[in-house]
Amino acid sequence: MKEEYFKWYSPNLNREIEMLVFGHSGYPVILFPTSMGSFHENKDMGLIESARWFIEQGLIQIYCPDSIDKDSFYNKNIHPVHRIENHVWYDKMICHEIVEKIKNNSPSGKVALAGCSFGGYHAANFAFRHPGYVSHLFSMGGAFDIKNFMDGFHNDDVFYNSPLDYLYGLDDHELWNMDIVLGTSNWDICYDANLKLHKVLNDRDVQHWLDVRQDRQHDWPVWKEMFPHYLSRIKFF
Repeated sequence: MKEEYFKWYSPNLNREIEMLVFGHSGYPVILFPTSMGSFHENKDMGLIESARWFIEQGLIQIYCPDSIDKDSFYNKNIHPVHRIENHVWYDKMICHEIVEKIKNNSPSGKVALAGCSFGGYHAANFAFRHPGYVSHLFSMGGAFDIKNFMDGFHNDDVFYNSPLDYLYGLDDHELWNMDIVLGTSNWDICYDANLKLHKVLNDRDVQHWLDVRQDRQHDWPVWKEMFPHYLSRIKFF
């Protein structure tokens, strides 16, 4: 299984960013880490290994960018306005420095996005903000409300990075073309969060699959079962 390491200076973030890429060819899949996770977390925890067959067959390439959660949502030492600003710059980095460079590696000219836990938020938020770039969204144990990170602060950036809020007004037709999976379980600490997003999508008549596994914890073992299952939904050719 081919593995490559990349490090570059991000003009959007004004800092260096790191990323691992797995696979020699195939449909581009961007896989976000969990809360404050690093670019190598998904490898370390076995999620990449769970997708080995798809990678070795040349069906997918998985891109694992670093997070900046420590400088955005989880940085209590700065004002909330700067927390959300930093996240907006991260969104721009993902869009302009990764997605726009790899999206044409797929037959659809789009990418698939995935993530576990808070990585599920990053995947979902990017997908819903930029539906024209995203063919598939696979959230595993995701949470989708960022208000608890904002200490009561609210502005347009907070609103337009809160899927439970802005999805009601989103009319981009590409949203209805996306393959969306919300993976959770009845024991998941984010189960209610998935039910809330499920309701919003239902209210908008957006087709999706709420996959509720039984008696499983919010942890890597169930995510390693979900990930290859969801990857099999991609039309590779």
